[in-house]
Parts: sequence; C-alpha cells; structure tokens
Amino acid sequence: MTSTPRAEGATIWLTGLPSAGKTTIARVLAGRLRTEGHRVEVLDGDEIRRFLSAGLGFSREDRDTNVQRIGLVAEVLARNGVLCVVLVIAPYADSREAVRKRHQASGTAYLEIHVATPV
Repeated sequence: MTSTPRAEGATIWLTGLPSAGKTTIARVLAGRLRTEGHRVEVLDGDEIRRFLSAGLGFSREDRDTNVQRIGLVAEVLARNGVLCVVLVIAPYADSREAVRKRHQASGTAYLEIHVATPV
C-alpha cells in the first residue's frame, strides 16, 4: 500500500472590528486558494455563533468560549491538511494567544492578521 503525501494545512485567522473587510478578504482568499487546488474551509464567526456556539452571549467569558471553539475546529481541520480561513472579531489578545498555542502544540501553522480597512 502506498500513501499519498498529505497536503499541509494551516489556519489563517482574520480578526478586526465589524465591517473591517474580513468577510470580503476571506471569500477572495478562499476562492484563490481553491483555484490553486487547495482544500479550503472558511469558518465565519457569525455562522459559528449561530450553530456551534448557539446560546452564548457577548460577555467576556462567552466571547472567550466562542473563540476557543472556533480555534479548536480550525486547528483540527488544519492539522488534517485543510487551509482554514477564519474570520472572527475575537477582541481579546489572550483568547487569540490560546488559539495560537493550540496550533503550536500540534505543529500546525497559524497566521493571524488584523484587518483594519479604511472607510
């Protein structure tokens, strides 16, 4: 039995204020990566909040829980060869740092980009 080399995955984490351009950038980036033949998943913070994190509010604790859930899903996908584009507000640096450390612990690439497009 021969094994095919698995594509290397990574998480590209887009964060920033509402209406900063995260969704637009994520869609264009995902489309381009797919055109190049990559397996790509887009994790939209708004969609995740409606389904995976339904019932959470916007307290600091709930926001941290939401970010950690998204981070776990992204890391699992990326660890398994998927390029995962995440777009989420994620206002707290310590929450994002915990996601980064989860990726580091599994040897999974993580790139965080703060999106702040001018109006």
